[in-house]
Amino acid sequence: MNGKVYLVGSGPGGIGLLTQRAQEVIDQAEVVLYDQLPGEEILAALPEAAEKIDCGKYGGKHTLEQAEIEALMVDRARQGKWVVRLKGGDPFLFGRGGEECETLHRAGIEVVMVPGVTSALAVPASVGIPVTHRKYASQVTILTGHEDPTKPRPALDWKLLAQSRGTIVILMGVANLPKIAAALIQNGKLKTTPVAIIERGLRTDRRVTVGPLASIGELAQANGVKPPAVIVIGDVVNLYDAQRPDLIPVELQ
Repeated sequence: MNGKVYLVGSGPGGIGLLTQRAQEVIDQAEVVLYDQLPGEEILAALPEAAEKIDCGKYGGKHTLEQAEIEALMVDRARQGKWVVRLKGGDPFLFGRGGEECETLHRAGIEVVMVPGVTSALAVPASVGIPVTHRKYASQVTILTGHEDPTKPRPALDWKLLAQSRGTIVILMGVANLPKIAAALIQNGKLKTTPVAIIERGLRTDRRVTVGPLASIGELAQANGVKPPAVIVIGDVVNLYDAQRPDLIPVELQ
């Protein structure tokens, strides 16, 4: 008799934004396959008796390849176990949750989704940047800064993105930020468009780098910006005020 796999989003970091349902599912887990993004606080609270399998990507190197992760989920579920696949943010927003669902369905394994708070919204909010605002942005576009390299051609329409008057939020974009900025400018985005890079999300050691689109790549390099980071492009960035910590509305704990 097969077990069950839960695809669980752990949120943007720290146990404070882990949902109640996610905590309930994790507490009953017999096997947890986790990425590096949930953070030390959540990982330290995993059930002591559960089998814990590190599936994270560190410094560009995968602990396990995607096919290996999916094979482990199928194997443990076929052993009749309660399996939790624990991811940062939300599993269906650039988290490969869709691919894992397909594999599990083909294997006849029951899958349950437990959505998480996405870093694309929570991380900008944590430093007082709303991704939408009645005066500045009536839409928001979330995109990956690291497309699947096996695609025959890029799926992103840089001309359309450059012409958008809304906010652009980029996940996994630190390494390609100079190319992204150049593509937007080449397609008509103003060089003076404000950009914020928020490193380490809701952790206590987070850092914010702000600058114009034309020089944000060089500024990020000079400051030693490293992932994980969320990049916000648009006029809403002007609402960030580094001198007013009282404006930061999201608690770290």
